[in-house]
Amino acid sequence: MQVNPPQYDQSGYAPSPQAGYGFDQVVHSQPVGGTTVVVQQPIVQSKRGWNTGVFDCCDDCGICLFASFCGLCFLCQLSSDMDESICVACCVPTPVLVLRTKWRTQNNIEGSICDDCLMTHFCGSCVACQLAREVKMQRQNIAYQMR
Repeated sequence: MQVNPPQYDQSGYAPSPQAGYGFDQVVHSQPVGGTTVVVQQPIVQSKRGWNTGVFDCCDDCGICLFASFCGLCFLCQLSSDMDESICVACCVPTPVLVLRTKWRTQNNIEGSICDDCLMTHFCGSCVACQLAREVKMQRQNIAYQMR
């Protein structure tokens, strides 16, 4: 019985069967005499919580006031800060839900789409402020790291 050896890319590594399934790193393997040896195990990244609570609006009163008195401008700015088109704020029926779900999945934050739906439906303004605080914190962290 003949076993077909794995196909290797230009770097000499075989593609991982787990690639793209929530692993932080790709499993790298090296050929050794017709046998594939795993040289790096995948690291499963655990989910984290939000940095601030939904009702911590007083943590950044500027965001809270902006959202309260100029909601559409606030959503346009939030969309822009998240590298989305401002059309998300104007044309999408539930912009806060869309932006929150995007942010949560991109940043590996605990939760589900059902949680996002319930939170944005019942506490939309507070959720939008929480999201804006998260985006602001990340932007500040990036600016700090670039110094």
